[in-house]
Amino acid sequence: MSTLKPITVNVDAYLGLNKYEVDEGNPHIEVAPEPETELFKELVRICPAGLYKMDGDQPMSVDFAGCLECGTCRIVGAGAIIASWRYPSATMGIEYRYG
Repeated sequence: MSTLKPITVNVDAYLGLNKYEVDEGNPHIEVAPEPETELFKELVRICPAGLYKMDGDQPMSVDFAGCLECGTCRIVGAGAIIASWRYPSATMGIEYRYG
């Protein structure tokens, strides 16, 4: 009888394998002019790429460059936080390199 060992997965290492082509002048995520703070905190918590940040100097920020294009923020923050969400232009965005 064989004993199975648990597999340890380092998500950050796998995400680091992906390739991103960022369209700097044409962001695919646009935040509402006055985002709701409590809902923004939810996006900070649930974004798998950790793109939504709340810091002391800059209370709310979004870095769309590392977006996984999963659409979680589009669903949770539609209207209140996210003014516009669309897939990046052709040849732009994420290219998954693992799995």
